Amino acid sequence: MYRVSPEAESIVSGHHGDPFAFLGMHKTSAGVFVRAMFPDAEWMTVIDSATGAVAGKGERLHPQGLFVASMPEREEPFRYRLRVSWHGHAHEFDDVYRFSPVLGELDVHLLVEGNHLASYQKLGSHPLVHDGIEGVGFAVWAPNATRVSVVGDFNAWDGRRMPMRRRHAGGLWELFVPGLRPGHLYKYELLGPNGELLPLKADPLAEQAEMPPGTASVVAAVSRHVWQDGAWMTERAQRNDREAPISIYEVHLGSWRRNLAAQGRYLSYRELAEQLVPYVAELGFTHIEVLPITEYPFDGSWGYQPIGLFAPTVRYGQPDDFRIFVDACHRAGIGIWLDWVPGHFPTDAHGLGRFDGTALYEHADPRQGMHRDWNTLIYNYGRREVANFLLSSALYWMREFHIDGLRVDAVASMLYLDYSREPGDWIPNRYGGRENLEAISFLRRMNELVFGENTGATTAAEESTAWPMVSRPLYVGGLGFGFKWNMGWMHDTLNYMSTDPIYRSYQHNNLTFGLLYAYQENFILPLSHDEVVHGKGSLYGKMPGDRWQKYANLRAYYAFMWTHPGKKLLFMGGELGQEREWNHDIGLDWHLLGDTFGAGLRLLVRDLNMLYRSEPALHQLDCDPGGFYWIDASNAAESVISYVRRSRDDAIAVIVCNFTPVPRYDYRIGVPRPGRYAERVNTDASVYGGSGVGNGGEIYADPHPTHGHGYSLRLQLPPLGVLILTADQQG
Repeated sequence: MYRVSPEAESIVSGHHGDPFAFLGMHKTSAGVFVRAMFPDAEWMTVIDSATGAVAGKGERLHPQGLFVASMPEREEPFRYRLRVSWHGHAHEFDDVYRFSPVLGELDVHLLVEGNHLASYQKLGSHPLVHDGIEGVGFAVWAPNATRVSVVGDFNAWDGRRMPMRRRHAGGLWELFVPGLRPGHLYKYELLGPNGELLPLKADPLAEQAEMPPGTASVVAAVSRHVWQDGAWMTERAQRNDREAPISIYEVHLGSWRRNLAAQGRYLSYRELAEQLVPYVAELGFTHIEVLPITEYPFDGSWGYQPIGLFAPTVRYGQPDDFRIFVDACHRAGIGIWLDWVPGHFPTDAHGLGRFDGTALYEHADPRQGMHRDWNTLIYNYGRREVANFLLSSALYWMREFHIDGLRVDAVASMLYLDYSREPGDWIPNRYGGRENLEAISFLRRMNELVFGENTGATTAAEESTAWPMVSRPLYVGGLGFGFKWNMGWMHDTLNYMSTDPIYRSYQHNNLTFGLLYAYQENFILPLSHDEVVHGKGSLYGKMPGDRWQKYANLRAYYAFMWTHPGKKLLFMGGELGQEREWNHDIGLDWHLLGDTFGAGLRLLVRDLNMLYRSEPALHQLDCDPGGFYWIDASNAAESVISYVRRSRDDAIAVIVCNFTPVPRYDYRIGVPRPGRYAERVNTDASVYGGSGVGNGGEIYADPHPTHGHGYSLRLQLPPLGVLILTADQQG
């Protein structure tokens, strides 16, 4: 018959909140003893690490596996190991309860204060050497839990085996597990505020995760990657500058291309480095923007409902494999921006929701803490530990993976308390307004930190409202982003382009209205994945007319976009004229490269990128009103517009767009200077799949005043075509 104290009973039942006070080696007036909890073990002995001799034999205190080894002859604690038998097999190892804390007092202070901007170095799981022993340190924030245990494939997923040490009233729990190596699966088992057992939780700061549909975290290896992108990093600030050419290829890594020889599996990060990077470089794009690769449970979310904000998804490989991909981008002269989602997180049981049995990362009130549209939870930005968690994530990707920019998703949903909510279903701020003051402070702080690193990294906001000064500096009252997506331009121009040319004269304002606000922000013109999903069809499918006209419309639209003020973003497949709606489960329609129109469109995108990059007039003043002026914006009847782009040294490009299928001969436009104008791009050229109407490659200005200019060009305008001409520099 066993006589078990209440304290021992709490260890056995897994409810003891301070296991280090009971387990491990302790000294009393009667000598030294060791207590250990090993469910289903047959026996336990204590081994003197110095001699290898048995120092004490364990006595079973409880049938479920609580042992004590008394050593009255020992007066002082000593270094020891445990030898334990399960199912007739003995195992020898260091006792987790003989080790001192891993977290330093300063780390604890900064973490509790919410001011540890490298929290990923302390929280989560990390291979390390502690007290001369290799193992893994675990640490997690769970202030309202009454007990937290590390469980995994190394302890039979039994929460009684490795309950953690509570470090502070702020709720930090930690444990060093000797002998553990990278690659092990683990989670945290928590008891809530009332002792209730919660669903097993993945580690919020895990740097690697189990392959979905598995949901465990993985002990990640210390990176062995040796970066080879020093030249890029030195130049990065110039590559991300508002006066630089920035043309972004937006990619969902899992559906750009599949490995058809291997049952259509995903390409790995390493394969993408070998295939995607040279493809993008050959097309002339300056940057790749990757849809979220922060670990997520559901493929259909495309990564926009992440659970692991510190783990590159294992779908495509290991963390160092992703570093290889980033390095390959940089060595090819391509920047890489990452979609980053601090606006919400999913309700999956193993995720952040009610992490310690309370609304820890999210708001408790669903009027603040639940996105109705997406059935996701909203971060409590006003809680210092939560803000620190998110800020650390932002910095982590830039510091540890050399990410060049963060495109922040769904910023509008963060800024407004009443975002997509009915009256009465939201809580006003302390001034009675609809602005989310805590989210605003968080976003400003994030941008302050990113730009304060002085590494040349940048940020971009997907913000769909008229919130002022999103991409203006903090010191003038802005949110501090580097760039903002121009959603208004995208909606207006797509509406125009989807209209039959017969009726475009009535939609002319949709084509020109964007210039009224083009310089209010540092804009990116996005033709993103959002426009080719959820029944919206493809960009090709939005264009009116027969197949020839659809491709001609696309060519004209792209040329208009590439010459319009603002940086450029095109979702993958747009360069092919992808005819079907994007499907994340399969690759792009690469057979279109064997088609005259598909191959021609791809060639045009390449030529537009090369011209955009090589001509300062087309990019240098993208964000400055001095870089644009109209020649004629009012010819709605013929659906023709013309304008000038200029550089700081007054180099100019003249653009003329004819958005009807009617060629226009002897069409005169005014230009600001005499001389030769080279026809650099004609979207109707036969090499692009067009009809070949044009101006023979060059044209000279006449001293014929038109449109308020002293000179003019007499042009042949191709049907559904755009001409881009550059003037010879004046001596």
